[in-house]
Order: sequence, then C-alpha cells, then structure tokens
Amino acid sequence: MEYLKTGLKTVLGAPEPGHQPSGTETVERLVDRVNNSTLLEDRRDACRALKAMSRKYRIEVGAQGMETLKQVLELDRADNETINYALDTLNNIMSPSQFEEEEDNPQVPMNIGEQFTEIFIKNPHNIQLVLDLLDEYDFRVRLSAVQLLISLLTNRSKDIQEIILVKPMGVSKMMDLLGDNREVIRNEALLLLIKLTKGNANIQKIVAFENAFDRLFEIVSTEGYSDGGIIVEDCLLLMLNLLKNNSSNINFFKEGSYIQRMLPMFNTSEENEDLGWSPQKVSNVHCMLQIVRTMVSPSNSAQIISSCQKIMKNVGLLDALCNILMASGVPADILTETINTVGEIVRGDTTNQEFLGNIMAPSNPPRPAIVVLLMSMVNEKQPFSLRCAVLYCFECYLYHNEMSQAALVQTLLPSSSDVSSLTSGQLLCGGLFSSDMLSNWFSTVALMHALIDNSVQKEQLLRVLLATNIGSSPVSLLHQCTLLLQQSTKLQSKVALLMLLSQWMSYCPAAVSAFLKVPGGVGYLVNQTCSNEHDENEYLLQGLSAFLLAICIHFNDDSVENYSKESLKQLLIKRIGMETYTAKVTEVSKHELYNRAAKHPQMKVRNVSEVLIDYEFCRLFKVLEIQLPRDKAMNEMSGVCWEPHISFHTLVFQMGGVLIQSLTTNQENDACNEVAERASPEEGATLERYKNLIRQQDARLQELVAQVDALIQQNQSLQGALNDILSANSQLKDENTLLKAQVSASTIVPAPPPTVLEDPRIMQYEERIQQLNEETSRLSEQLKSTQDHYSKSMEEFEKLKKDQDDLLELFADQDVKLSEYKMRLISLGQTIDEDVQAKEPLTEK
Repeated sequence: MEYLKTGLKTVLGAPEPGHQPSGTETVERLVDRVNNSTLLEDRRDACRALKAMSRKYRIEVGAQGMETLKQVLELDRADNETINYALDTLNNIMSPSQFEEEEDNPQVPMNIGEQFTEIFIKNPHNIQLVLDLLDEYDFRVRLSAVQLLISLLTNRSKDIQEIILVKPMGVSKMMDLLGDNREVIRNEALLLLIKLTKGNANIQKIVAFENAFDRLFEIVSTEGYSDGGIIVEDCLLLMLNLLKNNSSNINFFKEGSYIQRMLPMFNTSEENEDLGWSPQKVSNVHCMLQIVRTMVSPSNSAQIISSCQKIMKNVGLLDALCNILMASGVPADILTETINTVGEIVRGDTTNQEFLGNIMAPSNPPRPAIVVLLMSMVNEKQPFSLRCAVLYCFECYLYHNEMSQAALVQTLLPSSSDVSSLTSGQLLCGGLFSSDMLSNWFSTVALMHALIDNSVQKEQLLRVLLATNIGSSPVSLLHQCTLLLQQSTKLQSKVALLMLLSQWMSYCPAAVSAFLKVPGGVGYLVNQTCSNEHDENEYLLQGLSAFLLAICIHFNDDSVENYSKESLKQLLIKRIGMETYTAKVTEVSKHELYNRAAKHPQMKVRNVSEVLIDYEFCRLFKVLEIQLPRDKAMNEMSGVCWEPHISFHTLVFQMGGVLIQSLTTNQENDACNEVAERASPEEGATLERYKNLIRQQDARLQELVAQVDALIQQNQSLQGALNDILSANSQLKDENTLLKAQVSASTIVPAPPPTVLEDPRIMQYEERIQQLNEETSRLSEQLKSTQDHYSKSMEEFEKLKKDQDDLLELFADQDVKLSEYKMRLISLGQTIDEDVQAKEPLTEK
C-alpha cells in the first residue's frame, strides 16, 4: 500500500501542505495526465495509477476516464504495457461482480458494471478496438482483451452478440485463441466462446464451421476425456451450446464422424471403475450425455433423429451406454441421465429397441435389463428422479413398436412357459395394485403405453384375468381397474386409471362394452362429472370423467342393451346437461400440469405432486377433442352442438320460402332495383329497407376509410416524435448518471454527503429529463388512444365490408331463384308479364 502511495505521489506530485486530495480529485488529475502528457512514460504511469484506483473508485474512474481509456486503446497500440493497463481498468469498471473494496460503499449500485457496459457499447467501434487487440501476441494484452469481452458478454450478451456478428472476422479472431499454446489464454477463450454462442444460432453456425468440433475434441483428448479436469467440462459445454436446437450443426456433427469420437468418454473398464467417480468426472460424463440427447431429442426432425440413432448403434455408442446401465458403482445421477439417454436413442427405432430388449443384466439369476429397470421403477426406496427416468425409458422402448407392446401384453396372458421367472407384466400388475401411490401411477401409465395406436393389444388385454380373492372367480383386468377407480381416494391413482381407460377404450368398442358391463362404472363417471368441488385438481377429475363418458358414447357399438348410445345420451342430458358437460371437458386442457405435460414426451417434474398427466394422453385428448364433437349422437343431444361456436354477424331471414344469408355491396344498386321490381309487395318493402341499410353502410364505410387514413398519418407522426424523445431521454440519462457519479464521489468522508440535486448542472438535467418523461408519457398515451381508435375503426370497417359482401350474395341468390320460378311457370304454360320477360337474369349482368 505504501508503494502505491509513493507511486501516486510520483505521478501526481506532492499535495499542498494540509490538503489531502479526495478520490475524485485524484482520478481527475490522473485522467488529465493521460490526456495531456506528451511523454509515453507519463501516460503509462497515469494508466497504471487509474487501474490501481478502479476497484475502489470504480464510479469515479468510469465517469471521468472511460473516453480517455478508449483513446489509449486507439492511439497507444505500440506500447503493450499501457494498453494492458487500459484494458484492465476498463474490465474493472465493467466487472459484473462487486469488489471487496466497494462492499462498504452504499453509493455504488449493484449493476454499475452493466450501466457502464451499456454506455461503452453505444459506439460499436469500441468493440472493434477490443477485437483488434486479440491479434496482439503479447500475453498480458491478449488475456486482458479476452477477459474484458467476457465481462461485456456477461453484462449485455445479446447486444454484444449482434455487434460481433457484423464485425469482419470477429468470431474468427476468438476461434484462433483456441490454438494458443498458453493454456491460460486457451481456457479463458473457452469461457468467452461459451458466453458468445449461448442462444445465438448464427454465431453457433459460424463457430462450428471454424472447425470448433475438431479443436474441442483435441483438447478433450489431451486433457484425458472423462477423467480430465474442468477444461473438459468447458469444452463439452461449448459443444452443447453449438448443438442445442441447431439442426444445421447437428447434421454437420453427424456427417463429420464426430459421434464415434465421443466413445472414449464412456469408457467403463474395470481399471477405471476401481478409481471411482470423482465429482469432476460426474460433471464431464453428464455433459456428454446431454450432448448425445441433444442429437436424438424428440424435438428434432424425424430424419435427424433416425440417422443419429442408427449411427449411435453402429459405432457402439448404444452398447457403451448400456454397459454403464449394468455396471456397478455408477453414481445415481449419472445412472438416471444414462437411462434417459438410452431411452431417446431407442425411441421409435425398431432395431435399437430390439437391442435393448435383448440385453441381460449380470444378476443371479440373469434377467432382462428391461425387467431390472422396472424393478427399480416400482421400488419406492429408489430415488424419485431414477424412477421417472425408468418410466421414460420404458415408454421409449414401447414407442411405435408393436412387437415390444405385444411382448409386454403376452407376459400378462396365461402361458405354459416357466412362471417362476419374474416378467415385466407381473411387475406392472404388482405396481398397479401397490399401496405406493407413485408405483401405482408409473405402472398404470407404463401399461397404457402398450396400447397406444394398437387396437390388437387392446383386445388382447381384455383377456387378462386376475384372481382377486382365494376361492372367488377371477375378474378381467379392465373390470379390476374400473373397481379400483371407484374405490381409490388418491388423486394420482384416479387420474392414472382414467388415462389408462381412455386410451384402452378409444377406438375399441369391445373395451367400451366391457367397461359398460362393470357395475357402477357409468354411474361413477356421471357422479364425478356432476361433482361441484371447486379445487383445480377436482376440476381435472371431473373433466377426465366427462371425457371418458364421451368415449363411451362415441365408440359404443350398442352391444350393451342398457347402455346404448341413445340411452347414454339421454342420461347425460338429464343428469348433467350439455352446457355443464362441455364446460367440464374443457377444464382438462386448462390445467397447468396438462399444459406442461403436453410439451415434451419426458416428464419435467420437480417433486412427486407434479406427477399427474402423461404426454401420450395429452396427444389422445387433443385428437379426440376435435373428433368427438363430430359424433352424430353427441351433436344431436338436446339440439345442442359441441362444436366451437361460430360468430354470426350476418342477418338470416326468410324470403320466397328460401333461407337466405343477408350480405352484399353497394356496387350492385341496379341489381337491387331489378330484384325489387320482380318481388312481391312484402318482399319489395324488405328489399327497400336493405337498400337504405346499404346506403347508410356505404356512407359510414367512406367515413371510416377517411378516418383510418388520418389515424395512420397521426400514428406515424406520433411514433416519430416518441422515438426522438426516447433517444434524447436515453442520452440525457447517461449524462446524468455520469454527473451523479462525479458529484456523489466528490464528497470527502466522513462529512455527510450533499444531495445530488444541489449541483446546478444535475438540477438542469433532472428538470429536462422530467420534462421529457412527461412529454413521453403524454405522447405514449395519445399514441395508445390513437391506436385503440384505429383498431376499433378497422374492426367496424371490416364488419361493414363483410356485411355488404354478404348482401350482394343475398340478392344474387334471390335473382337466381326468381329466374327459376319464371322458367317453371313458362314450362307450365303460364303467361309472364312482358316487362318481366324483357328483364335479363341478374346472374347474366
């Protein structure tokens, strides 16, 4: 510290006796020295002193010295030491974190670094100055430039990304840093590129085509793959940024044979297992699993998913991941993520699904890996996240695979094979009737996935019989599920059973008949639908019950005498009412957990209470929500249609025994007169009224057109004025911020600081800003009123235009009808008035 004081005395000269300069005064003199010194050594010393003060006096240095420091970067490029001091000072000014020296200073805002960054990047040339310094090979200059860019990206990432994107060679300069043989710079460059590529597809593509994957895999290999340090994790995070939601880069990665280069990351040899899993290795493998999932994510196109799945199978990646599943000593979070990853690699790919189905676990006795996974799913002692992962993997195993679906159902049917071995069907039945609510939900949903788009297995599952009590007759699985639904008191169990029954009975009349024969089944659904409970979850239960009731009507083959379509329809009308019924059904899609589940096949849940709705059920509900209203039996209920209401703004009336929709435009006035001559007195009076209506609408239409034109001009004028004021306001705020910083920082502790408003310059700025804010508010309000008026005028304009179009159609239809009647009278030998005969048909005009 004494050395620093001595250095400052050397730069600034000795202070006057009895006067100790404040921090603001010291900064001001240092900035002046940088601006006015002719000797490079003096400027360098002053920059070094500013750097030393920039942590404690950040506001003062930023407010007074930012412009000077930018000039140093531009004019003193020949002196690396001075440039380094300037870069470090700017980095301190714009640091996103707070320094220890500032913790006791309440005048320093927490986001002061972001405020200075906003001022710095208003001139994009400043970013170019920093980018140009990346070309300097000097260690300190290059490192300081990288660190400054990291701070800028941390504070204003999107703004910096857009600036760098248009800078020539901007991204290339950063990519070149990965080849720097000085590890410190290379490592900082990785952090810089991670921030630069986040959420910007264009930059991601540029980085990928700058050979990023080759360079990153070289670093990962050098560092020791999954056993490497945090640098491996940084490389993988950058890869993840480049691939996530970027189909172009995924194709590039796939076609560039990079998938097989991931294999060493999943090496699980016995030698490595003995070393254990360090926390860093867990992080590294977790990142690599995320990369694999990014390429086979269900949100990608089917073509990308399929090709990536095939490559992963062919190069042995799926095999390596299955080895991790069966290995001992694997941490729970890695095991969970590996299960999810394996699930997505096999999802929808028959070859990969078959491969997973044939894997045997090294247990005693040996069991299929699928069975071992299901044992974990129904075991309430296993971690919640692991159980969710197993369910997702099993769903992926069944997805679009009739063979695996049939194999599961077959394990539930009577068989002559060895019954001593545990099967997947037995595990699911055990979970279905378990006292553990989560096992109950998981097993029910897993069983439901064996029936999706598979009518054969729906009928096969009806053959499954269960022995409930010793000595009593066995009952069908559907019968038992219906009884469980009526007896259960747990929300999750009820929802799961309703989803299973909905999937089972949809498109399967035999299952509907079996359900209708279960005592109390229909009554339970009706009572649930009629329930008046006002809890969000109760609304969901009521909606699901109403939905299942609709399935009973729609897919009913009338084989159960007491519950034919017609009788169920009448029961619904009398007990529930169509208005109440449709309101209940719509409650399902309003539920928060329904909307969350509908977004992705994998459940995104944080705790057990959020396990409620399954993705595949949401798909079924969306399809049937459209299909069921078109059912004739549903639409005939009490004359009420379930289909979405149509907004009728046209007038419908009877004329000449024909139902005609009223609409036309005023351009056919003559046609109206001709139709009026042919019409009866009553029809003529009606037509005269519509002619008057058309004239009024036409006048109103012209008035609205003129209003709209005027409002558009006014809107453009107000928008321009508002933009000018906002720009001036922003500039004044920046200047005001700097002035406040200077004034507040000029106070000498411990004297109480004067208020900022005591400075006349700031008072002027504050008054001007207040005026501008008031003017901005006034113009914004005026603009809003104008836009509202404009919107209303346009709505009325469109309505009148539509009405007139429809009236034209009305008179055209009427003329055609009158012509038909005339021709019919002539054919019957009737005499037609010559004036009428002389008229040409309206449709020929």
